[in-house]
Amino acid sequence: MSQPAYFSLRVAQIVTETADSRSLVFDVPAALREQFTYKSGQFLTLRVPFEGGWLPRCYSLSSTPLEDEPLRVTIKQVRDGRASNWLCEQLREGDQLEVLAPAGVFVPRHFDNDFVLFGGGSGVTPVLSILRSALIAGTGRILLIYANRDEASVIFAAELKALASAYPQRLQVIHWLDSVQGIPAVAQLAQMAQPFVHAQAYICGPGPFMDAAVSALHDIGMEHGHIHVERFVSLPEEGSVAAPAPVNTDVIGSQLSVRLDGEEYEVPCAEGETLLNAMHRAGLKPPSSCLVGSCATCMCTVERGSVEMLRNDALDPQELNDGWVLACQSVPSSEQLRVCFPE
Repeated sequence: MSQPAYFSLRVAQIVTETADSRSLVFDVPAALREQFTYKSGQFLTLRVPFEGGWLPRCYSLSSTPLEDEPLRVTIKQVRDGRASNWLCEQLREGDQLEVLAPAGVFVPRHFDNDFVLFGGGSGVTPVLSILRSALIAGTGRILLIYANRDEASVIFAAELKALASAYPQRLQVIHWLDSVQGIPAVAQLAQMAQPFVHAQAYICGPGPFMDAAVSALHDIGMEHGHIHVERFVSLPEEGSVAAPAPVNTDVIGSQLSVRLDGEEYEVPCAEGETLLNAMHRAGLKPPSSCLVGSCATCMCTVERGSVEMLRNDALDPQELNDGWVLACQSVPSSEQLRVCFPE
């Protein structure tokens, strides 16, 4: 439980997307194909070497699982970004990288809806994967509002142009350039999104941009459950977060009821034990990735009882108010507890 299970993948290709962004294309051997099956909107965690240690970093997949194409993540180089600088400047084609299996819950349940997608800068990466899959598997309309600093910063410009040309009745791409139009205001985003008030919304980008997009959708009356936001934080350097204290599994502190993948389970949880650890001991395989409370892959809702979270770098106040918790960081604080994972 203390260390996620990494796999070594070969970097088959490095694609220069813009002056400060690169796409990494991975060669997944046949023996690992099942582990690296993924859904649109998910991410990979890369284990980046740095000064004798390791920096785990999450990067969204820009490829789509609905095409016969290799896994591709896209990385924007950040000033003083230890991991992004190494990946964009030091990594070479043919090198091996340690990678976690795909994870994440920024995933449409189906593609039968209309979609309004907001991408800010490199936040377009998971949005592109969702967009492409929706065009392939769905029949609805799609609006992409894509904000960037300037034209030179636009990632996937040619690909988006080709998609818009191929699907003129279904896809509309609006490019917003801060250098020309200034930073988009809530009212401006609301005006563009208004025709898609009943759509499913997916938002990824810098914090202020995402906050503005969420406010805009609330202002036009979109249902809260239709708004999906992907927030990334830099994972802590390996070894910098203290491991949970050992627990005595003979001392049961709570009876845990779990709904996972449509099935019901009863799991004894030791006193002081995290939900995720208890479920693993019982042989369950709930979604998880970083194990340090930073990626939200293990998020679930508390339906009955209460928990104490040891650490939370992933859930915002609204999600906490809605009852979401992180299984990897949640310790029961009631004798009876029921949690449900997204289906």
